[in-house]
Amino acid sequence: MPVPTLPPPSPSTLLATNVRAVEDRIAAAARRAGREPAAVRLVAVTKSVPAAVTAELVHLGVVDLGENRSDVLAAKAADLRALGLAPRWHFVGHLQRNKAREVAQFATLVHSVDSERLLETLDRLAGEIGRELEVLAQVKLTDEPSKSGLDPRDLAAFLARGRAARHVRVVGLMAMGPLVEDDGDRSDRARAVFRRAASLAREHRESFARAPELSIGMSDDFDIAVEEGATLVRVGSRLYAGLPSGGSSA
Repeated sequence: MPVPTLPPPSPSTLLATNVRAVEDRIAAAARRAGREPAAVRLVAVTKSVPAAVTAELVHLGVVDLGENRSDVLAAKAADLRALGLAPRWHFVGHLQRNKAREVAQFATLVHSVDSERLLETLDRLAGEIGRELEVLAQVKLTDEPSKSGLDPRDLAAFLARGRAARHVRVVGLMAMGPLVEDDGDRSDRARAVFRRAASLAREHRESFARAPELSIGMSDDFDIAVEEGATLVRVGSRLYAGLPSGGSSA
C-alpha cells in the first residue's frame, strides 16, 4: 500500500516558518551576548521578491523592509500603500546622487551614505520634499574593491558635516562583512569586521543624533553581527528559502 504523502507547505506557511527561524536565531545570538533580543531589528531585504511576498512579510509582523534600487523602492512603496500597508523602508544599496530623490522621498533610513557629497544631496532633497531623513554612514572595513564606503579616517569629518545638516540626521554606521568562501574563515573575518564597526560607533558616539544604530550582518553572518552589537541586520535569502519566487541574495 503506497504511503500517503502530504502536500508541500504553501508559500505563506514557508515564509512564516522562515521568518520565525530567523527571528529565533537573532534572539538566541542576542542572549548569548547578554543583550535583549528587542535591541535588534530584522530588516527584510526584498530586492528580488514580488510585492505580494513583501506585503505578506508585513502581515507577519516584519515592518522593516530593505531595497537596493531607488525605482523598485518607489514602486513597492506605492504597491504596499495601495494595500493600506505602511512599513518602514530602508535603502540598503549603493546610492548614486542622481538617483537620490526617490530614496529621500520614500526611505525611513538610508544605510549606505558613503560620501559628504551624497550626504549634502540628501539633505537638500529632504528639505525640498519637506521631510526629515535618517541616514547611516557606510564605512569600508575590508580591502575588497567591489565594496564602497568611507575610509574610517574620514569618518570624523563626515560626522561633523552631518551635525551641520538641516534635514538629515546621521544616526549610526553601516558596514559590510567580507566575501569569503570558507565558512570557518568567514566567521572569524566577519567577526573582526563587525567588532571594528562597533568600536567605531562607540568611538564616535557623541556625534550621532541618539544611541548609534549599527547595521551589520546579512544572511550568512547575522548571528555573529548580533553577538558583536548589531542593532539592524539585513537578511534576504534566509527568509525566502523554498519559495517558488526565489529570494534575495542578502
